[in-house]
Amino acid sequence: MKNTLKYLIVSFGFFLLSCTKVVEVDLETTEPKLVIDASIDWVKGTTGNEQKIKLSTTTGYYSTIFPTLSGANIVITNSANNVFSFIENPGTGEYICSNFHPVIGETYTLKVVLNGEIYTATETCIGVPNIENNIEQNNTGGFGGDNVEIKYYYQDNGNEENYYLHRILSPVSTFPDYKPKNDENSQGNLMQEYFSDKELKAGDMINIRLYGISKRFYDYFRKLLAASGTGSGPFQTTPGSVRGNIINQTHFANFAYGYFRLSEVDVKDYTIQ
Repeated sequence: MKNTLKYLIVSFGFFLLSCTKVVEVDLETTEPKLVIDASIDWVKGTTGNEQKIKLSTTTGYYSTIFPTLSGANIVITNSANNVFSFIENPGTGEYICSNFHPVIGETYTLKVVLNGEIYTATETCIGVPNIENNIEQNNTGGFGGDNVEIKYYYQDNGNEENYYLHRILSPVSTFPDYKPKNDENSQGNLMQEYFSDKELKAGDMINIRLYGISKRFYDYFRKLLAASGTGSGPFQTTPGSVRGNIINQTHFANFAYGYFRLSEVDVKDYTIQ
């Protein structure tokens, strides 16, 4: 069955290559909407003072360019009313803060003022355990037993509900592999996660990132994965209309896409043996 499926895919590929005309469906394009990428990542072992927020807009289905937005006023405020300003790198749509102060358990409020409208969101900075050093490799892993597989561990905190986001980047994947996870069935246990691919070979570097996330972001990200039609990453296909925690305080109906998230992040690199 597997060989038959492979034959059909290859045959269909040759059929597509033999076609000389590319057909593009004339799709209706809605008005561009604001996209706010406000992911504050505090990598363990760093101060976390350098942070970035990106502003762009949605675009047409066939477009590979996401227009950036300039001229916004962006600040994040903590519970003590300390204000952290994000200043644009001119013309890039990237707004930089060099003195941010992340604190686990602290509550922060984002405020974006753009074109006379005010967007806000509130979130808590979530901590994360360390990825253990004993990463294991199995050269006969995966469902078919023909994948190179790695397994890594991290200790869950049994005193609270925890939610995690795994991000794995490998040289054999075009996009990072994402997986949200909770500790519902592993409260207080040493948790484990797998990644495998039959194309992995000795010398390939795997970058593992483990994020602490809130339950609300966990639910949001699962919906985003479902809307994108993939279980491994939210950006392979055009995502559906999944709204995050950012609210337009001026015109509620004119919402922005994106999410305001603050996460402690542990990072590990592993070289395939």
